Amino acid sequence: MLEKRYLVLEDGSYYEGYRLGSDDLSIGEIVFNTAMTGYQETISDPSYTGQIITFTYPLIGNYGINRDDFESLTPKLNGVVVKEASTHPSNFRHQKTLHDTLAQYHIPGISGVDTRSITRKIRNHGVLRAGFTDNKDNIQELVEQLKTAELPRDEVQTVSTKTPYVSTGSDLSVVLLDFGKKQNIVRELNLRGCNVTVVPYDTSAEEILSMSPDGVMLSNGPGDPDEVDVALDMIRGILGKIPFFGICLGHQLFALSQGATSFKMKFGHRGANHPVKDLRTGKIDITSQNHGYSIDRDSLKNTDLEVTHIALNDGTVEGLRHKELPAFSVQYHPEARPGPSDSNYLFDEFITMMKDFKEKERQINA
Repeated sequence: MLEKRYLVLEDGSYYEGYRLGSDDLSIGEIVFNTAMTGYQETISDPSYTGQIITFTYPLIGNYGINRDDFESLTPKLNGVVVKEASTHPSNFRHQKTLHDTLAQYHIPGISGVDTRSITRKIRNHGVLRAGFTDNKDNIQELVEQLKTAELPRDEVQTVSTKTPYVSTGSDLSVVLLDFGKKQNIVRELNLRGCNVTVVPYDTSAEEILSMSPDGVMLSNGPGDPDEVDVALDMIRGILGKIPFFGICLGHQLFALSQGATSFKMKFGHRGANHPVKDLRTGKIDITSQNHGYSIDRDSLKNTDLEVTHIALNDGTVEGLRHKELPAFSVQYHPEARPGPSDSNYLFDEFITMMKDFKEKERQINA
């Protein structure tokens, strides 16, 4: 017989369901993700560190978990909420169930709850603190705890690599600042022949330039960009000296380094079906997104940055480019995993930018 578990929200409401995953119960910021597939990539995305994910798709775990689709070595999220968790996956790549994987990484979860109701609540009220309990008598005590709980905002330092390492390629050399990178960023660069040196989030501009890279990338990552101000001087120190490409948190830090400001969104963008418009071409891409902060468009007016992409759902900034220097960024995830590969071409644009910059330098020094 399935054992009861309760998902409790800070507004005093709770949902009764069934135990899923670990019995190491936790609290966190509850968010929702609208992707229909890619749950393994989602739960292993470091950008979800400390959060509880509500999957809006009603059946999760139906094709199991395998060794190849993880986006990080150790998932760091604080919980999973599903309508139904498949107990008998069917797929030739299947190696473990969702329940077993969550238990392995000490991630609690709950199944059998009305995820539509939870999603509507988050959309109406904004993201909320939430937690799990297996004892109905503890619900009120947990509500009081959630009301005063201070959730961490500096998760980057916990998920960033502690020491540099290389993912070997044979052509251009790229330094990737790891704020909580998804593995597919490295895969996409390797696929294009790049030699990728992954470095800690607090690596200085001097250290990066001493590696003589052909380009620098700033990865995605969790938390509030204002808490990662150590990166701002680094960005200002490399802009114009080597080509630059920022993704998600890297995009936000790029904007902050040039004088823009960020704000916390009501419920964020999380899913694999978000339409984004390229203002240069008018083309619409369906994108993979995962962010709870955005750049204030008005704050860009007195900067050297121009908006290149916007979200069609709410008009927020989704892409930036420096007006004079070889530097650009996007708020969404061109590396996908999960999600569509519509915007995969941005990696090719970065490769072209590095090659053009290298040729220009060669001509100047000839």
